Amino acid sequence: MFRFVHSSDLHLGKPFGRFENDLPALLREARYGALARLAEVARSNDAKVILLAGDTFDAETPTPTTIRHALQAMAAARDLTWLILPGNHDSLAAMDLWRRVEEARPENVLVAFDSAPIVLGEAVILPAPCTARRPGRDLTNALDQYTPEGALRIGLAHGAVTDFSEAGDPALIPPDRASQSELDYLALGDWHGQMQIGARTWYSGTPEADSFKHEEQASALVVTLTGPGAEPEVSPVPTGEYAWTTARPDMLPGEDVEARLSDLLPPVEARRKTLFRLRPEGRLNLAERTLLEAAARAVREDFGWFEAELNGLAIHHDVTDLDGIDRAGALRRAAEALWEEAQSPALSEEDREIAASALARLYALASEVA
Repeated sequence: MFRFVHSSDLHLGKPFGRFENDLPALLREARYGALARLAEVARSNDAKVILLAGDTFDAETPTPTTIRHALQAMAAARDLTWLILPGNHDSLAAMDLWRRVEEARPENVLVAFDSAPIVLGEAVILPAPCTARRPGRDLTNALDQYTPEGALRIGLAHGAVTDFSEAGDPALIPPDRASQSELDYLALGDWHGQMQIGARTWYSGTPEADSFKHEEQASALVVTLTGPGAEPEVSPVPTGEYAWTTARPDMLPGEDVEARLSDLLPPVEARRKTLFRLRPEGRLNLAERTLLEAAARAVREDFGWFEAELNGLAIHHDVTDLDGIDRAGALRRAAEALWEEAQSPALSEEDREIAASALARLYALASEVA
């Protein structure tokens, strides 16, 4: 039996430039913390090897501090063997990066600098390191190599699986690569969400979430191979520190919008480590929309990051809502003009949304003054 942890796409040093204040630094630190959490997953599951299937570093020129901190974290888990595969973000073309890694790496850290098989206990790891950001060919052809009879064959690669398009892309990995190359398991990186391609092929996903694209909890894979040809046992284990969540409630007039928002939010104790996007759809009247905006503002500071985008909410057509802005005068005329634009079929959807947002803002301002 051979048991190991499969992970990928740590993207150490990722700048997170879209965020402000302390959050980028906190998110970068969480990615370093993922290395210690991967080590704990390995120990808790009696695994001695951690395979990192590419993009350990976010760029080909990470700072010396980024490299040093990564290697220190791996060295701290000296009871484990780490095998790093160069991915497309940190390909073999990044010669200075890998020279620095090779000079400073501890004994328990290995790097797949080429496709030469690497023997780890009962297993032979067949790596396909990325030679460049866009290699232009399927590098996993190298996984066909000979291994001694009875050895467990584990492929380690980074890239996209073919989409079966008629034209095809010579750089894409065929989904049946594990079968073609007679692999017991194929550990893939590149896709940041966890995904099973076949009985023997998995994307591990990143151990620490870095976008809203993948809703599932960030985790790593504990893989157990019981013998050559046997189907692998694969178990996801949560590893993420921060949650990235998008809520898209479908809202209708008449519901308690404050209670609805409360039901969507995580527990208070989890909010500091949550990045939350509110993207409601449906329709509300102006008073309900204003309540929803106020409820969102009231909880915003609880979160690591919080954003409410209400452009997807249409305004429920109830002209009496305009009385909440003004019953006459310039404000009333402005409200009526925006009301008409928000419903006008002659305008584009984007222009109608702008008018609806402006009308909602006008209502909210009038409510504050009142």
